[in-house]
Amino acid sequence: MQRWLSFAVCLIMSGPFLVFAEDWPQFRGINASGVSTSRNLPTEFSFEDKVLWQQTLGDGIGSSVIASGRVFNTAMTAENTFTVFAHDASTGKELWKRDFPTGKLPRITPPNSHASSTPAVDDERVYVYFSTIGLIALDVEDGKDAWTHKLRTPAYLMDWGAGSSPIVFGDSVFFAMDDDLLCYVTAVNKKTGELQWKTPREDMLAGYAIPVLCTANGRTDLVVSGTGKLKGYDPATGKERWTCNTLLRTMMTSPVVRDDVIYIAVQSYGDATRTVKFALLEWLDTNQDKQLSKPETPQEFWARFEVSDRNKDGYLDDKELDTAFQHPDNQAGGGSIVQAIRGGGNGDVTKTHVVWNINSKAPSNLSSPLVVNNRVYTVKTGGLLSCFDAYTGKTLWERTRIQNLGDYYASPIAADGKIYIAGRNGFVVVVEDAPKLNILAKNDMGEEIFANPSIADGRIYIRTREKVFCIAEDAKSVTGK
Repeated sequence: MQRWLSFAVCLIMSGPFLVFAEDWPQFRGINASGVSTSRNLPTEFSFEDKVLWQQTLGDGIGSSVIASGRVFNTAMTAENTFTVFAHDASTGKELWKRDFPTGKLPRITPPNSHASSTPAVDDERVYVYFSTIGLIALDVEDGKDAWTHKLRTPAYLMDWGAGSSPIVFGDSVFFAMDDDLLCYVTAVNKKTGELQWKTPREDMLAGYAIPVLCTANGRTDLVVSGTGKLKGYDPATGKERWTCNTLLRTMMTSPVVRDDVIYIAVQSYGDATRTVKFALLEWLDTNQDKQLSKPETPQEFWARFEVSDRNKDGYLDDKELDTAFQHPDNQAGGGSIVQAIRGGGNGDVTKTHVVWNINSKAPSNLSSPLVVNNRVYTVKTGGLLSCFDAYTGKTLWERTRIQNLGDYYASPIAADGKIYIAGRNGFVVVVEDAPKLNILAKNDMGEEIFANPSIADGRIYIRTREKVFCIAEDAKSVTGK
């Protein structure tokens, strides 16, 4: 990315991520780390204070991405219209926008949005995912079409809705789709949109983990977490290289890589004896007869229903439900864990590559961990922040309140010695990046926040439910539209 500011190249973490330090090119920035090298970031701000500019976009929960002086966002701007925006990152001037008709939209459960995916961007194109369209590549200069790669619309038994995001590495755009019908991870050529490979993940359930890259032993792996397992794939071929079978049933959080270690923090409801059938009965069994009939099941799952209805009585009973919608060899339980797993293995690495593993009530089922300065941070519902030593897993503090009750969908991000933690209620709490908890500020953005904030060039971009704010230390008041 041709940056005039210094052409200084910064390697944020070990591995093949030769990038310009001030870009934030995908979900949670470089390799989904949530860490920026920016300095002179504001500690105190609001929807009225230190706002360099703001723009109203429309409904959406995907994060802003920033590259080469442009910021990209997505939104639902009408009932069946999906829009991609490009703004000047320093002024907020709209450079271009593209509207896409969505067609008939799938069912979705609030508070999810159909505009839920975070784009990925390089120096030529911005890559966007939408459930009924697939992957779209647009020219960063003018928004013109480069290519579209059609993907199957995902299906969720409990109508969660889509939430996966693409990443870019080398000549490929990678995308992982773990839904309840047919899970897979795929790579397409970033220049042409042509399929490079597609690897089924038949033993997975629905989840939203973003792929990350881990370099270990001179080799780079594409790493994807999912039901019960963390897996490493060959980025060139999609072949599975290794699996670590230590995770939980539902994976909505994404891994974070530092050096050659992959960090996972997740809460998954249930226990070791609970399977997905109990949740299905609660959600779908409308007449409460403790079995599912075909009409009670979403139509896209009828083919699987018929296969699972082994006695052909028109119902899925207790035993049939055990394996109707999950793999019989991967019925992972629930719990709450924080783990560090070394990359670079081969085959089953469950017994060889777990650096440390702790059962802790600290993780969230939605918010991914943050690893910075040898510390692992997690935040969860209730405004409870925890911190662990990244080398040993030792607890530095656990479930300590940060003075902002509520739900947390966004993951913490870090820069300039500070950690920014956005709550659903629209407040962004700032704490010091330190071994002891020190709350620095609580900032009101005036609107719900589900997306992760983004940082580039000394500015914070906060995507609220309907707007995007650009926050900067040298801004005094609202100056934009």
